[in-house]
Amino acid sequence: MKLDRNAICELIPHAGTMCLLDGVETWDENRIICTARTHYSPDNPLRSARGVPAITALEYGAQAMAVHGGLRARIQRRCISNGYLAAVHDARFHIDRLDLVQQPLIIDALRLISSDTNQIYQIEIRATKLSIAEARLTIINLLELER
Repeated sequence: MKLDRNAICELIPHAGTMCLLDGVETWDENRIICTARTHYSPDNPLRSARGVPAITALEYGAQAMAVHGGLRARIQRRCISNGYLAAVHDARFHIDRLDLVQQPLIIDALRLISSDTNQIYQIEIRATKLSIAEARLTIINLLELER
């Protein structure tokens, strides 16, 4: 099932230009693949005077994870709750700036571990055949911890 930007904004707490994803191409229980063109937008909120640094690819990955969590929660008829990036492991960046990439980003997030309180995903960000970044991200779901 494909989703557009409006459907994505219903699933994550980010709004306006801070919603970095443009679409969901495909997803299943363990993986989601999203696309984005916001990395070369002049109004990208992660842009500095020097451009959009490659480290911001982690935010693209975290947003894909959030969308995946929201989609899974809907299927399971659970409340969608906010998560917080708690850890980044094995991050590798193959370019310096995202804004120099003129093709859409492909954000691939694979769920490795999931519990009521956290999720660990392996993310890969690429554009066509260009590998941009990969990392393992841990999200903590504070709402579940408070229960």
